Amino acid sequence: QVRLVESGGGSVRAGGSLRLSCAASGATYSRNSRNCMAWFRQVPGKMRERVAAMYTDRAQGFYDDSVQGRFTISQDNAKNTVYLQMNSLKPEDTAMYYCAAAPLCYDAPFNWDVWGQGTQVTVSS
Repeated sequence: QVRLVESGGGSVRAGGSLRLSCAASGATYSRNSRNCMAWFRQVPGKMRERVAAMYTDRAQGFYDDSVQGRFTISQDNAKNTVYLQMNSLKPEDTAMYYCAAAPLCYDAPFNWDVWGQGTQVTVSS
């Protein structure tokens, strides 16, 4: 079973930057189970939404319109770690951010079966 651990969340003022990290590990680690890695976010009372995703064998990421041009997903395969660089942060980016893994880059969160515990990002105006 793949285990994901996020880090890097915190509080920042609008216009600032943060970088989230997601480290993957597991005694029965399976490469295919995490062909796609993604970052989701969720605020209380709202559905979890995917903000960025990428296939681990490709460099290009996919982004939600709300973060396009501001967020960048990247990976370091040697460290089994995926990153989310968040620039020009806005108060509406405030949420719990989750890392997830799946064989394919699904849109809907219910298709993703491996999740991290989440890291809080708070952006003040």
